[in-house]
Amino acid sequence: MTDVHSPEQRSYNMSRIRGQDTRPEKKLRSLLHRNGFRYRVHVSDLPGRPDIVLPKYHSVILVHGCFWHRHPGCRYATTPKSRADFWQEKFTGNVERDQCNLNLLKKNGWFPIIVWECELKDDTDAVMERISTTLHHQYAELKGA
Repeated sequence: MTDVHSPEQRSYNMSRIRGQDTRPEKKLRSLLHRNGFRYRVHVSDLPGRPDIVLPKYHSVILVHGCFWHRHPGCRYATTPKSRADFWQEKFTGNVERDQCNLNLLKKNGWFPIIVWECELKDDTDAVMERISTTLHHQYAELKGA
């Protein structure tokens, strides 16, 4: 199957895909702030440069796009038909890097939480409830230790 766009148009389209301050990230940051959580964004001295860092809870939140990070069973985690080998290599690299960063964060004493893009499209109340419960549990563990 041939691409419907010229190489220049495809390059432009791909260049518009942001790596940070994405719509799902901004939505989650707004939810967190409204619920009284204070955070830092894109802390560069942590593995993987997490999207949201909550120092009080010693936790990080990674907002993963379903397509790029291969959300298992998600309808948004499609694979392009053209250049399948390229895409498979790209996706495999992303997933391996994600796992490596998660392991490093845990090793350094951080508690990672992953929020998928589709969760923020479907039910933000459920996402906020899950995060809030997890963070309060994490905080209780930190204070009890």
